[in-house]
Amino acid sequence: MRLRRTLASIAVALALAPSTLWLWPVPAPHPIARPFIAPETPYAAGHRGLDIRADAGVEVRAPASGVVHFAGFVVDRPVISIRHAGGVLSSFEPVEPLVATGDRVARGEVIGILLTGHCASPCLHLGARIDGEYVNPLLFLGGLEHAVLYPLE
Repeated sequence: MRLRRTLASIAVALALAPSTLWLWPVPAPHPIARPFIAPETPYAAGHRGLDIRADAGVEVRAPASGVVHFAGFVVDRPVISIRHAGGVLSSFEPVEPLVATGDRVARGEVIGILLTGHCASPCLHLGARIDGEYVNPLLFLGGLEHAVLYPLE
């Protein structure tokens, strides 16, 4: 049942109109330092997010409206997570929070300041989950082509 709900949520994300796509959380350009790499199983190795090169000290903005789910440290790194409509959760690291858990944020609102420490050169790790399942953030940023399935016959 959970997988079916997640697949339905992904279908909704893929059908997003351009006006409802996420904003990029850091200023352009958006070179990808490391792409999303889906793990083969929930506990296997992979890269459950997208590393976007950006200068340390830049403002990080909410890609869509939501409620701050978490703002604090995970192990040794400051992390912010925002809960959006439709069971979607975005996460950002390493970001010095300018928001607190429970705050409502608007699309484009500054939520923190990018710090160093995730990549060899500064980058923002952007994660996305739908109903707890990691998905490629490019689904929401408009950076993935839609899959087209053809019949076998």
